[in-house]
Amino acid sequence: MSFTQFNPQGHLRHLITLEGLGAPLLTTLLDRADALLRPRGAAPARNQALAGVTVGNLFTEPSTRTRASFELAGKRLGADVVNLEIQLSSRVKGETMLDTIYTLQAMGVDLFVIRDAEAGVHEYVAGHVQDHVSILSAGESHLSHPTQGLLDALTLRQHCGGFAGRTVTIVGDLRHSRVARSAYHALTTLGIGELRLCGPAPLMPPAGEFHRARRCTTLNEGLEGTDVVMMLRIQKERMADALIPERADYHAQWGLTPERLTLARPDCLVMHPGPMNRSVEIDSTVADGPQSAIQRQVTNGVAVRMAVLEHIAAGRLRHV
Repeated sequence: MSFTQFNPQGHLRHLITLEGLGAPLLTTLLDRADALLRPRGAAPARNQALAGVTVGNLFTEPSTRTRASFELAGKRLGADVVNLEIQLSSRVKGETMLDTIYTLQAMGVDLFVIRDAEAGVHEYVAGHVQDHVSILSAGESHLSHPTQGLLDALTLRQHCGGFAGRTVTIVGDLRHSRVARSAYHALTTLGIGELRLCGPAPLMPPAGEFHRARRCTTLNEGLEGTDVVMMLRIQKERMADALIPERADYHAQWGLTPERLTLARPDCLVMHPGPMNRSVEIDSTVADGPQSAIQRQVTNGVAVRMAVLEHIAAGRLRHV
């Protein structure tokens, strides 16, 4: 039987990828996240939707935004939350990921939030846990980052009012980006007008992937009249491997500057999943400017992760 993210009752049990999820479900999650947001300075939304549920955050890669927001989301929903430092755990001594999961499952962890650099780990683990246990991806290799895709879609919807007729441009290392892949699945499912991709040729996705997007050969082409531009972090190892120019040359060709931003619509929204390389993929004047939604993305991330945890917990309680 092929893997499914849904339980036998048709409710979302795992969230490993946005690929294959329908617009009604994505919209339900975005609507709930919107409802959980509070005005700046107000007390955050809290409830007991996860009371009696234990959430385990397992990160084998460094993370600030995703890990902290999942921890806050779980606690604000009344869950018991345990954070496992993988580099300090028994995996360093040779224990497999599945052994780690089995150990924590025996301690009563009900929902695992996992970030791992190896493709296929999340689906493999999901196929071996007990029936009441759920797996959420906090990032899988270069393949997917579903809650990031949802928070990006929410940020865009807040700015544009919807997806139809809107143009979004994603710039940078698309070949290695799980952020770009999840954004692609979310936005195309939700009916975006046009999705544009641009970056250095060695960092563009393989032919046949992102088939519903338009590929642009220059940044100026990608920015022309766009509603939203999403800049992706450039990893230093790509420069070391000579896949792309050095920092200054990359910035000259592909960096988002105030001058280049004028090619987009006057109210164009600027996004970045973080962490940023300032003066490489984006100027500080743009990252901190009035069109930047980078901090709003972070705020939306907590609300989106609360919405996902609530939704999965509701299905779990009906299944148990």
